[in-house]
Amino acid sequence: MIDVRIRTAVPDDAEAVLAFWREAAEGTSITDDVDGVTRLIERDPLALIIAEAGGALVGSVIAGYDGWRCSLYRLAVLPARRRQGVATALLEAAERRFLDVHGRRGDAMVLESNERAHRAWSAAGYRREDHWRRWVKPLAHD
Repeated sequence: MIDVRIRTAVPDDAEAVLAFWREAAEGTSITDDVDGVTRLIERDPLALIIAEAGGALVGSVIAGYDGWRCSLYRLAVLPARRRQGVATALLEAAERRFLDVHGRRGDAMVLESNERAHRAWSAAGYRREDHWRRWVKPLAHD
């Protein structure tokens, strides 16, 4: 495992996180902008967990908790740093967060086409639930 520092993101990290996601994450989201990331951090300062090595951002996970569900999004590791324990360290931090609020289950959003992610989540003890499907509707803002 590489030497990583795990910490929660602050609003000043928003641009670096977005650049990191463009390089390391699969897919994009309607909230992939500075305003979206900043609002996430301001609303829930413990949700966006990042990993740094040598001062560089090498991993991220969003560990959102709404008082009801423990939701995981954007688990991503810099390609050159994969298979070095970064994702494991991030998930351990996320799961500690959930245990601290008495969460009962972590739910991960994983792209159907991302086979590498399927293997990583499975290795971390998560299992796929085929009886659920995500339904979405983008909301218009004036």
